[in-house]
Amino acid sequence: MLRLLFAFVLAALCFGLRTAGAQPVDYRSLTIPSLRQRAYGQGEFKVQATLQVTRAFTRTLVSFASDGLTVYGFMNTPRGQGPFPVVLVLHGYVNPRTYRTPFGYTQRYADALAEAGFLVIHPDYRGHGRSEGQAEGDANLFRVGYAVDVLNLIAHVQRLPDARADGIGLFGHSMGGGIALRVAVVNPEVKAIVLYGSMSADERLNIARIKNVFRRVSYLPEDDVPAEWWDAIAPITYLGDLQAAVEIHHGQRDPQVPIAWSRDIHARLTALGKASALFEYPAAGHSLRGRDYALMMARVVRFFRSQLMPANG
Repeated sequence: MLRLLFAFVLAALCFGLRTAGAQPVDYRSLTIPSLRQRAYGQGEFKVQATLQVTRAFTRTLVSFASDGLTVYGFMNTPRGQGPFPVVLVLHGYVNPRTYRTPFGYTQRYADALAEAGFLVIHPDYRGHGRSEGQAEGDANLFRVGYAVDVLNLIAHVQRLPDARADGIGLFGHSMGGGIALRVAVVNPEVKAIVLYGSMSADERLNIARIKNVFRRVSYLPEDDVPAEWWDAIAPITYLGDLQAAVEIHHGQRDPQVPIAWSRDIHARLTALGKASALFEYPAAGHSLRGRDYALMMARVVRFFRSQLMPANG
């Protein structure tokens, strides 16, 4: 009897308990070590349709397999001879029910990078637009499911003839910055990441912000995850393993994501001896406009060129 009770308690800690009839949650699968042990890139990557042809690049609708789901997005392929260095543009929070491909607010970043000579892919994430799966729920606690989609995409992209497998960068805005951090501490082949008005690497800060500021609720499903798992889930615990160079951009008047978070991660990375640069924009909010936007993108292009392109090109 005692053995059965011990087994029940152990299962409750590892997998979590839900109401009767619900499937238990494997909390271990959310951790960085577990994500590192997974295989990525099974299934197919497909170009579905041509969306737009410009003087600098061709935009196509693409789909790729991730966790048995079909996830969509768009790809900007520069004109000229590849293979090209790759930047994945990871968007911030958009209501999944209203999301459409290509989505306007991050399209401009993707287009600017493609015009600069990068092959750019903008994934929608599961549950967004045409993508299968659920944006909410146990499979996406702490938005780990979105990170899994990006990790699968990286594996697919590295097999594309137009892509440089050794030149992968991430550009993440807001929620997308938090996803980029998780992906980069899992996959050491990511060479460079841009964090732009980024969510924190500390999940305690993120969940508190989502509850108290973004949604104004007293409960999120993440609250059910036992405290002993949070450190293993949070990218901040694994910043010492980060191989990518980091460039951080943040408006000082950002009302959504505190600039203190960008200052903190920059200080942590610098203390760890990591390559990190922080640029602040005194008059800017959560999304940069006008001259601030132009300055940021000039810096971003220069950064990605220095990290993803060979010295002779």
